[in-house]
Amino acid sequence: MKIQRFTVILVASLTLATASFLAHASEVAEPAKSVIIESLEDELPEDAPNASGTLSAMDGNAAVPTPDDDVSPLAETSDHAANISVPPIDLWERIRKGFSMDELDSEEVRNSEDFYASHPKYMKRVVERGKRYLFHIVEEVERRGMPSEMALLPIIESAFNPRAYSSRHASGLWQFIPSTGKNYGLKQNWWYDERKDVIAATSAALDYLQNLHRMFGDWELVLASYNWGEGAVGRSLVKNRSNGLPEDFRNISLPPETQNYVPRLIAIKNIISNPAMFGVELESVPNRPYFEKVATTRHIDVKLAAKLAGISVDEFKALNPAHKRPVIHTDGSRALLFPADKAEIFMENLKNHDKPLVSWQAYRAKNGETAEKISARYGISIRRLREINDIGKNSTIMPGQALLVPRNGSMEGEDISIMSNKPLAPLMPEQGFVYAVKKGDSLFGIAKRHGVTIAQIKSWNGGTARLLIGQKLILKHSSPGRTKAPTPEGSAMPEKKRM
Repeated sequence: MKIQRFTVILVASLTLATASFLAHASEVAEPAKSVIIESLEDELPEDAPNASGTLSAMDGNAAVPTPDDDVSPLAETSDHAANISVPPIDLWERIRKGFSMDELDSEEVRNSEDFYASHPKYMKRVVERGKRYLFHIVEEVERRGMPSEMALLPIIESAFNPRAYSSRHASGLWQFIPSTGKNYGLKQNWWYDERKDVIAATSAALDYLQNLHRMFGDWELVLASYNWGEGAVGRSLVKNRSNGLPEDFRNISLPPETQNYVPRLIAIKNIISNPAMFGVELESVPNRPYFEKVATTRHIDVKLAAKLAGISVDEFKALNPAHKRPVIHTDGSRALLFPADKAEIFMENLKNHDKPLVSWQAYRAKNGETAEKISARYGISIRRLREINDIGKNSTIMPGQALLVPRNGSMEGEDISIMSNKPLAPLMPEQGFVYAVKKGDSLFGIAKRHGVTIAQIKSWNGGTARLLIGQKLILKHSSPGRTKAPTPEGSAMPEKKRM
């Protein structure tokens, strides 16, 4: 009897102990779940789709999933986090999310909005060209933590025309003048002009913009400096400081072109932010890479490269506008750009191509030979021969001068590599004009705006070093001899930007 009573007491004690242990374990476990939930709430944005619903399932009165359930709380939350991070399908939406410059409400902005909104065909051409380059530019802008407005700058610089060329010798999407391009490492030679290279010029332009931001700390002043020159903007700021005036874009003295430069970018931003409000149909641009790089170490004809990729010559040139001749001179190694879905096709066809890649050769002119004789010998028009070799209409071909000519079965020429060090073609004959010095002008600023050097200005003006308001300076520039990209009729765009 005593044994039975002892057994009952022992079982009861064990039961009570087990219950107490389980209750204590439950009290310890609950706060741990709360900590996990709170940390997940901190990581997820407040406006995340369905995020509140997901977390409410783990509130006190809700059923807590067990390990046997199909979906664990962590897995479910991870799925929602993945959904939240899905990038937008349209690149414009991605760009809108990165806008961070201050609003600018001014008459200049309104005028620019009216201009772009009233020229839908122009805007359509800009988008049609820009879709080739915009994804790459946006990627680089975001990688550097810059406002996405900077990705739109080529719209007002070149209308996304990579071959745009101004009377001041500014070239490419970002409109680098030769000296600034050289300062930022853009190579310029007879074969190749990196100011037009999509990747190299974008990198250089963003480097330049970031350097300007380190100087001024304000994106409006950065853009004004990109257009007018950092020296001129800096002097205008110092002048305001001396006079006790605000030191910002809205209050410093700027030339008319620069005064309209930032408003034009803001106008473009406003239209892209809400195209329907302006009656603009903005063609969708896929949020994915348009082109892919392919490295090549062999010279190759432009036409053949396009053919092997299954694209038009115009498309190839639009992606590789820095190449100035009908044959690609690799200079050791060169990256070519192809539409993303054509890169593998090009590589495969190139591997299986068993014929010569180059149909051009270098030919050294003999004594007494003329352009007419050489063009007849190699089956090329005189105009084309002069164009390819940068020979002026009235220029004489010198003995020993290296020319690029078609092979046409001829074996008397040499490999085009001998022309690798051929210098840039000389500028076209200079044309002079008179410039009246304005308030705030400097030799540095004038030289930068007109694509010349301070030394040249001094040489044209008797060594002048000090400027006076109203002083007349003789400036010279070469006739570009090229057709500018079209601008909608009736536009009031500054001459430099008519692209």
